[in-house]
Amino acid sequence: MTIGIRPAALKYLLACAVTAALVGCHKPASNEATASNERYNVNIRWTAHGVPHIKAEDWGSLGYGLAYAVATDAVCTLAREFVNVRGEQSKFFGPEEGRLEADIFHKSVITDEALAHADARIPSEMAALQQGYIAGYNRYLTDHGGEQLPASCRNQPWVRPIDASDMARMGIGVGIRYGVGRSPAAIANAAPPDKNQQVTLAPPALPLDVTMMGSNAIAFGKGATTNGKGLMLGNPHYPWSGGSRFHMAHLTIPDQVDVMGVGLITTPFIGIGFNQDVAWTHTVSTGLRFTLYELKLDPKDPLSYRYGDGTRKLTPRTVSVEVRQPDGSIETAERTTYHSHFGPVLEDPDLPWTRERAYAIRDSNLDNNRSSEQYLKFAKARNVDELLEALQTSQGTAWVNTIAADRHGKALYADLSVVPNVDEAMIKACSSANVQRWGPWRVVVLRGEPDCEWRNDERAQQKGILTPELQPHLLRDDYVTNSNDSYWLSNPQQPLEGYSPIIGPERTERSLRTRAGLVMVNEVLQAKQSNRFDAQRLQDLLFSHRNFSAELVLDDVLTVCRRESKTVSVEASNVDVRKTCEVLAGWDRRQNVTSRGAQVWTEAWPLMSATPDLWKVPFDVKDPVGTPRQINVDDAKVRKAVMKALATATKKLTDAQIPLDAPWGEVQYTERNGEKIGIPGGAHATGMFSMIGAQLQPGKGYTPIITGNSWIQVVTWTDAGELDARGLLTYSQSEEADSPFAVDQTRLYSTGQWLHLPFTQAEIAADTARSIDLKGS
Repeated sequence: MTIGIRPAALKYLLACAVTAALVGCHKPASNEATASNERYNVNIRWTAHGVPHIKAEDWGSLGYGLAYAVATDAVCTLAREFVNVRGEQSKFFGPEEGRLEADIFHKSVITDEALAHADARIPSEMAALQQGYIAGYNRYLTDHGGEQLPASCRNQPWVRPIDASDMARMGIGVGIRYGVGRSPAAIANAAPPDKNQQVTLAPPALPLDVTMMGSNAIAFGKGATTNGKGLMLGNPHYPWSGGSRFHMAHLTIPDQVDVMGVGLITTPFIGIGFNQDVAWTHTVSTGLRFTLYELKLDPKDPLSYRYGDGTRKLTPRTVSVEVRQPDGSIETAERTTYHSHFGPVLEDPDLPWTRERAYAIRDSNLDNNRSSEQYLKFAKARNVDELLEALQTSQGTAWVNTIAADRHGKALYADLSVVPNVDEAMIKACSSANVQRWGPWRVVVLRGEPDCEWRNDERAQQKGILTPELQPHLLRDDYVTNSNDSYWLSNPQQPLEGYSPIIGPERTERSLRTRAGLVMVNEVLQAKQSNRFDAQRLQDLLFSHRNFSAELVLDDVLTVCRRESKTVSVEASNVDVRKTCEVLAGWDRRQNVTSRGAQVWTEAWPLMSATPDLWKVPFDVKDPVGTPRQINVDDAKVRKAVMKALATATKKLTDAQIPLDAPWGEVQYTERNGEKIGIPGGAHATGMFSMIGAQLQPGKGYTPIITGNSWIQVVTWTDAGELDARGLLTYSQSEEADSPFAVDQTRLYSTGQWLHLPFTQAEIAADTARSIDLKGS
């Protein structure tokens, strides 16, 4: 049923009765004169599962409708993210759990100068869209007073209108998450040593960033598809909660733009998606977004550092943060951060600030103001060649690979993201010998000298970053793929080599997830018959939920089970692994909700894989997809380690009250409003292409889901060139328990179903569940 909100009073009352709980109602214009003065005019039609199709005649109205639609599903999440980038978490939620450090970080890094720079290169269309977005978000708050908001933010003072500075802060915050955004506490807590101690107290440890977990993408060209059209799988692995969730939408301005897909809740446009001619997706790339600089300090002044023949002063920035006290009162705290000309100084146990040295971080994306320009070009592209040109002329993708296919049958891989212009020679000549690693991250630490400054290239869109000519891309008629390893094996038939190591490693062992994807693709393409892909076959590739490490070595593990004693000592206990071996022998080596035994392998394989000399056939650069392989079962130490891993997994699961042979969907699940929904897929570490990340909770299982399969799209074209798009948002449109769209798509994911995504006006009209016309100023 289509419900329209129109000026007629009767239709208005009927629409309010039906849709108030979902999108709210507003009083229509009382006369035509009022309507003619309204700046924004947009129609939103929601199809099945709460997917909004937003149609307008201008960019401001499009943004107005998009914000209203996003807020309909995610107003509390979005409002909380605005609090974060404003540096106001401590005011509303208290200083605990790193919130004070996050506030200090955001206030000291996102300066007025940074905000002005962020606005300097926004295309006029996107500037109008953002203005409309601000008005649309504020309109939603007007239409939905405190009591009408979802339970998680109902009547909360931190849900308030936004302005242009909020949008700019949000854009900067998203761009820097893989640079300075990795280290808010280290920047907030950095302080010079006092006169009586050589090293300051260590700040909190660097947190685990769940958004680092990765993604998959495969794009096929005409040589690999049944009908010679392009075909693409987009499978980002991103968090299931918070501001990094995706939101589905379809944006249309007749004769200007018609694009569908998802954006992060915190980004006001489509980031991964498709139009009538081309589809694209992203995976987080291995390229570094920053380098650390080691500053040699003046022995007499820990706030001065040597630079060339001279000395430069660190610049202090003092910020004020409002902090909620235990009694609910608010006090103002002042904190000072320190900044070199490279960037802010940071300090943690790996990077101490001593009397001899300190460390600063330079983030390439602090100067990247081209993201909106980039995605506007993506939305309007007509083929992968135009996508490639867009990447080369904007260089606005902050930290991702781009993988795409078009209806003409061409596939593209590109890591044309924002990367410091640092080559191998500079790394060798300038690297510090004092720091080898920074927490869990690969890092380049350069000496803070003039010769170690990032190189400027006039061909690049920004000072100090690599020009597109020095970055990898590949156009193919068969396929390209990426699963978060470097660009090297985007297609093993044409390895990409000779690039700066700051982008990523070459001729090195690939992850099991990367190998799994390549193996599954080539199983089809190298078959004697039925050796082409169509949309269903590509969907099945992902939803087979095959465990690659088990396919690779489980037979060897079972051989060890048969040879060795079934009683193994673990932590002063004797563990009987007979049932463990029996369960693994009966496991289907998949992680469907019906698979039994996946939990044993989930716990055991990471322990086995760390065994020295595990592999009988080690990695061979001449066979990077096929190696390493086979467990070295003739080595007694390896056999002992395998049995120890099985016993340790058995004890852990038994202690956690998790049956070894329980169906996977009873062990890994999400829980919404008391309903348990089994979730297929599994851990990256075990070689699961279909990736889901969750920690084992004693007495419960692998729940809640932290990250993994999120937005999934398979896009192709029919023989006649018409768009055929399927997709699914695994965690559904809203994370609000009181939303009707909090769990519906999750049930589909659990049972292996996909949505057909209506794109044409006729398809939308046939599937519209409700509709509103919004007008506003």
